[in-house]
Amino acid sequence: MTKGMYEVLSNKRIAQDTYEMELSGDTSSLERPGQFINIKIEGLYLRRPISVCHSENGRLTIIYKVVGKGTGIMSKMEKGRMLDILCGLGNGFDISKGKGRRCAVIGGGVGVPPMYDTAKSLIEQGNEVTAILGFATKDAAFYIDEFEKLGVKTIVTTDDGSLGIKGFVTDGLKTTDCDYYFACGPEPMLKSLHRTGISGQLSFEERMGCGFGVCMGCTCETLVGYKRICKDGPVFESSEVTFDVKA
Repeated sequence: MTKGMYEVLSNKRIAQDTYEMELSGDTSSLERPGQFINIKIEGLYLRRPISVCHSENGRLTIIYKVVGKGTGIMSKMEKGRMLDILCGLGNGFDISKGKGRRCAVIGGGVGVPPMYDTAKSLIEQGNEVTAILGFATKDAAFYIDEFEKLGVKTIVTTDDGSLGIKGFVTDGLKTTDCDYYFACGPEPMLKSLHRTGISGQLSFEERMGCGFGVCMGCTCETLVGYKRICKDGPVFESSEVTFDVKA
């Protein structure tokens, strides 16, 4: 983990209530796709955890949805703004476990961003990759072109059928021959993927107090007891998650 000041290079709306922000700063602690940053917002007590979409050479991209006061403030930030950020938090996806397998990267809503660098890393490892991106509606969809430019087969699902397959990411998964997945999204989506019986890695979305395992505010039950989503996760093997209790 690193702590420092990061400069806002750009901040723009890319879909319904969804923004892409580019930042400049120390990215040395970002070792795996699926890690996140924690942003201090002036006037608010808790930092805001946001997953990293892409990082390279001292620049990183995050994508966030305006859902409350903190992200509302973020959406109005202009180029040149300096932000106090904890970077390189959490344990990301273990890409090596997908080597030699037919892999899918699966994202639902704001779970889509971390799947971008995950797909990129899998391609660099030599995998053929299918991306399955789930959104509520066409207006909420984003980054489809960016995934396609990586050279991955991209399947889109929407709840209302306004774009791509009508249904959920599990409906998209049925159209593939993938035998291993990397996924991030809301808990109902992760539960549905878990029920397919296909092996994979699940990245949990959770409101976090500290972001580095001190407050114990974000825990999930696994086969070996409770684990902290921010510190031990947010990525867990599907085989170790129970979904029975979330505290």
